[in-house]
Amino acid sequence: MQGGYDVFIVGGGVNGCGVARDAVGRGYSVGLAEMNDLASGTSSWSTKLVHGGLRYLEHYEFRLVRHALKEREVLWRIAPHIVRPLRFILPHHEGLRPAWMLRLGLFLYDHIGGRRNLPGTTSVDLTGPLGTPLKNTFSKGFEYSDARVDDARLVVLNARDAAARGADIFVRTRLVGARAENGRWRLTLRDADGGAEREVGARFLVNMGGPWVDEVIRGAMGRNEARHVRLVQGSHLVTRRLFDHDRAYIFQNADGRIIFAIPYEDDFTLVGTTDRDYEGDPGQAAITPEETDYLLAAVSEYLKVPVTKADIVWTYSGVRPLFDDGASKAQEATRDYVLTLEDGAGAPVLHGFGGKITTYRVLAEEVLERIESRLGRKGGSWTGEAPLPGGDFALDGADGLEAELGRQAPELDAVTRRRLVRAYGTDARRFARSGALGRAFGHGLFAAEVDWLIDQEWARSADDILWRRSKLGLRFSAEEAEALEDYVAQRVRERLMAVR
Repeated sequence: MQGGYDVFIVGGGVNGCGVARDAVGRGYSVGLAEMNDLASGTSSWSTKLVHGGLRYLEHYEFRLVRHALKEREVLWRIAPHIVRPLRFILPHHEGLRPAWMLRLGLFLYDHIGGRRNLPGTTSVDLTGPLGTPLKNTFSKGFEYSDARVDDARLVVLNARDAAARGADIFVRTRLVGARAENGRWRLTLRDADGGAEREVGARFLVNMGGPWVDEVIRGAMGRNEARHVRLVQGSHLVTRRLFDHDRAYIFQNADGRIIFAIPYEDDFTLVGTTDRDYEGDPGQAAITPEETDYLLAAVSEYLKVPVTKADIVWTYSGVRPLFDDGASKAQEATRDYVLTLEDGAGAPVLHGFGGKITTYRVLAEEVLERIESRLGRKGGSWTGEAPLPGGDFALDGADGLEAELGRQAPELDAVTRRRLVRAYGTDARRFARSGALGRAFGHGLFAAEVDWLIDQEWARSADDILWRRSKLGLRFSAEEAEALEDYVAQRVRERLMAVR
């Protein structure tokens, strides 16, 4: 066997990378294997929000909402480049939830989570500018705070910090065998590109496989009885920009669900999400015609100008690995996480089910409590204070960073400087330098950034760059994407040759 780890994690989504960061920061030796790219599963197909989950109050999920509300400002503090406050407009819809119920829910939302820096709820007159996009039947509503997040970058930054502290991160590497021997795990890892296999040892195995968590149990561990996960598909539309102001809308729907309409990537609007049970390969999830019609009808119920299929720029779907709690409807299944710890021939393994991006850090801390119970305590909670890579600046410091980047690399236009600061924070200084940007691929993407993503962030394809580490895929033509793919392939080959 190569390498002996205290903790080995399966799954490179937000929960797996969050556990890796926390564990290595406490002094454990850590390895992590992701069968595809980081954040290539559920973690990159969210609604891009750090939020408490207002509607979860109706399902009495007070623990989940409280944890999530407390985490909003924690994540904003440690990652101010990728987490930014966002105000939401909730129109009052006659015939649905009464105004008193909305006020009560928002009062709880304001006060059960220890809000400090985010502004509280206010009433809003929708006959004014904030109601201009809405039908005239909506005259009053409420405005409250949550935050937006670049979900895939949150995953990558946790992985980067874990690696910087000593963790081994293996991308495109599948766990194909897990055997417990003499109180330790013997793990077989297979490279997805060349098929080469290696064996590593671990004292504690953490299964954060997301929608594939049961597959890990059935396949690598050889236990056919695993049936713990309820797969629920959530789909989103990205449309042309539907309104000009900087607020988001949260729309009530007649079926009891809610739909978000969120300003997205400056020129677009993100509309979502759906909830439907899913069967099949989670990696093949795609929006259905019924989901498209549902989202278009839900948002058009509120907007003066109906949204049609012609307005759609892009769609995406992800599969949430919810713990199967027996709920009758997909929308009623708990969004909270469930952790199970068991022994296999004396070797401990922990399986994680469910969870939300907002509470990934809390989940990781609870996983570390279980690890410490078996391997011994090495260090206390720390991830809520240490900034993620690039996040070492003040909450109001983004404008200053953009100005600094402009002086450092005047070739960059204002839109690109803003994008780089939002994605990399202070790390943008490390590659965006005058005269060293290299080849221009279009839309503010230069070779210096591409090289950074390959060398520092495990990017191995144009898709990794255009759709996960950025959303420049919304702007790139097929020809531009092909040119980028050729460059990335060549750069990756050169890097592999240098390593060998």
